[in-house]
Amino acid sequence: MFLQRRICTSTGSYSDNIDKLKYIIKNSDAVIIGAGAGLSASAGFSYSGERFDRYFSDFKEKYGITDMYSGGFYPFETLEEFWAYWSRHIYVNRYMNAPKPVYEELFELVKVKDYFVITTNVDHCFQKAGFDKRRLFYTQGDYGLLQCSEPCCNETFDNEDIVCQMVENQRDMRVPVKLLPICPHCGRPMTMNLRSDNKFVEDEGWHKASKRYSEFLRRHRNMKVLFLELGVGMNTPVIIKYPFWKMTAENKNAFYVCVNYGESFCPSDIEERSICLNSDIGKVIEDIL
Repeated sequence: MFLQRRICTSTGSYSDNIDKLKYIIKNSDAVIIGAGAGLSASAGFSYSGERFDRYFSDFKEKYGITDMYSGGFYPFETLEEFWAYWSRHIYVNRYMNAPKPVYEELFELVKVKDYFVITTNVDHCFQKAGFDKRRLFYTQGDYGLLQCSEPCCNETFDNEDIVCQMVENQRDMRVPVKLLPICPHCGRPMTMNLRSDNKFVEDEGWHKASKRYSEFLRRHRNMKVLFLELGVGMNTPVIIKYPFWKMTAENKNAFYVCVNYGESFCPSDIEERSICLNSDIGKVIEDIL
């Protein structure tokens, strides 16, 4: 529908848009936040550069891995090596706090509003910043959960204790065999609850969150809704971006905002009810506050 029509990449001056966005947030009936990797990047969760070198210089030297994302696809020969990498990856991106308070400031911006969050991020930053977990839908999983690698069941398992043990006890980029996580039901190796193939487990919590999101959309249909898209790229646009465009087009009272450094645009169909800010998300939130 939208890809066959002209795309708008500019919707006015920065200062005018900030003032306009303040007004829209204040006067909206609901704010629906759609968050992608760019939001966490703005908060300092970089997967490359200095932060990668700080925590993974040994993996870089031995395996030639150059960033945390590509490291997740490295064909480690043993589970001891695999979990040495992944336990550290999970620890620094799930159990450590983000370097910058972008999520906390975003919460300050919307906490008095009727809000809901749908995100492809898996780092749990929303809950740590104070967002109500019943208003969050993590579509792609959670670094804090494990699942059976088969999987033999629609169940996930909290991993904080075992991840911390693996980080603390790994030596020479290997974890002890006794710490390798196995499924309590079938005995197969466990893996991360991340959507990467058709084995991703959508557990009971996932389905409840999906239902709450659908119900939130239903209750606010045709109301003054702000679709606030933050840091969403084109890897999986069918989850957040395209639905936000469609729902804005179908609701004459809705407004669409895209904040994304280098990838801020909207279809011409909704240009008159959109703001596109090609800026750092953290700066935009600061300026609004």
